[in-house]
Amino acid sequence: MNSFNRHTNILDYAISSLLRRKRKNIALLSVYTIIVSILASTIFFVHSIKQEAATALKEAPDIVVQRTMAGRHNLIPPGYADKIAAIRGVERVSPRLWGYYYDPVFGANYTVITTEAHPIKPGEILIGEGVARNQRVISGDMLTFKAASGQPLLLTVSGTLPAEAELVASDTVIMSAGDFTGMFGFPSGFATDLAVTVPNRSEIATVAARIFAELPDTRPILKSEILRTYESIFDWRGGMMLVILSSALISFVIFAWDKAAGLSAEERREIGTLKSVGWDTSDILILKFWEGIVISLTAFLFGLLIGYLHVYLLNAPLFAQALKGWSILYPDFRLHPSIDFYQLSILFTFSVIPYTAATIIPSWLAATTDPDDAMRR
Repeated sequence: MNSFNRHTNILDYAISSLLRRKRKNIALLSVYTIIVSILASTIFFVHSIKQEAATALKEAPDIVVQRTMAGRHNLIPPGYADKIAAIRGVERVSPRLWGYYYDPVFGANYTVITTEAHPIKPGEILIGEGVARNQRVISGDMLTFKAASGQPLLLTVSGTLPAEAELVASDTVIMSAGDFTGMFGFPSGFATDLAVTVPNRSEIATVAARIFAELPDTRPILKSEILRTYESIFDWRGGMMLVILSSALISFVIFAWDKAAGLSAEERREIGTLKSVGWDTSDILILKFWEGIVISLTAFLFGLLIGYLHVYLLNAPLFAQALKGWSILYPDFRLHPSIDFYQLSILFTFSVIPYTAATIIPSWLAATTDPDDAMRR
């Protein structure tokens, strides 16, 4: 019998052996699959949402310059933009106005901004999908804001931001500079921060260092730093999910080890019978190896499939809000499939290999005993 036929026959016997103990194995497989699917869902979701953030931030400025005073964010006075524009390598400097508006009716905070990317006429606003859902408005409707003077400010909704930007713009309200200054009583000529465009990507860090040298009370923030911040946030939230699930994971490890390592009297007799009819110890180890692989690999593959469907078909209803992290205006968007094979390989290593090893070790101990002793137990 060649090696391939030997493994095929042993695998066939392993499957029939598992089916004879189907109640035990179905219970183990069910718990195993649920745990793997939850872990896989977290991996799929966190990796995809980081990819969504990277896509949404493609149009972000190369450098954002903020001014600080006593460690706090402060307004940028006139003249700073001209000094930065004079630095070699800078193509354009755009003053930006932004702030936060609290809506006491819905208990939500809106991010109010002005931007050159979306020119807005006075009296009109462009809103994120979260604001539209929260206020139950569509294009052409009017929203009322309370200005700093205490007077109501009526603005017409001219449209909503594209769905692909919802991850970072769900709570956004874009308005004209005039409406912004009137709404917040913003001082004329000042800016919240400056958006700096540097066409040569290799010079971005150098330009940021020059800005800080010229204006030591500023804080240049690179686009790459903003992206890393988003990635860190989502990694932290994914880690918190795993910490919350740690008790379930520990319970599963104990359960799986007990089921795999604790050979029943029937299994010991089976090993003794196989030894008495001519099976080698290596054959029995291969048998138990295939039993472990069938259980663990089936649970792993079904867990991946369930996790994939949960995230990309059902949009992760079990923990989407926790991982998206918004307090009131949860972004509503469908993730695009994005798989981190490195993390899946780690999941495979810690879910398949330990269980398979746990099935082999006690079987080796039983296979090296006298067949008569094993069958009497």
